[in-house]
Amino acid sequence: MGMKPYRKIIAAMALILLGGVCNEVAAKAKCTKIYAYGFSASFNDSIVYFTDIQEIDSAWINEKNKFLISRENYSFQLKNYFNGLGQEHRTCVISYALERKDIEKKYQKMKNKYVKAGNFSIKHIDSNDFRFKAIKPDDYELNQLK
Repeated sequence: MGMKPYRKIIAAMALILLGGVCNEVAAKAKCTKIYAYGFSASFNDSIVYFTDIQEIDSAWINEKNKFLISRENYSFQLKNYFNGLGQEHRTCVISYALERKDIEKKYQKMKNKYVKAGNFSIKHIDSNDFRFKAIKPDDYELNQLK
């Protein structure tokens, strides 16, 4: 029990020391608006789902390569939506762009592939039913930008 006050002091010192590193790393990430849509498919059926193209106004982008930070967590949001509907075995991805016209091209290109294949049922998920929520990256993700 005598160690508890020291733990708080050590934790506070660590936060102070790491604060400079986090600010330096955060400079390599930028909070910005992106445009994105979600896609879901399953090996168990021939139904594919597309969400609306959505604006996410506070997404974090790696400045160096323009990758969406924490993109797997955006995909998990869509996966969790399907899990809630009882469809646990779907593969979900997010596609994004910094410009609306760019995501519209990606969306149409992907959708056309499934239309052309002809053996898929394409379903639409309205923004009123599912909407991506912005994710602030944690320290681990930011440290990966070094």
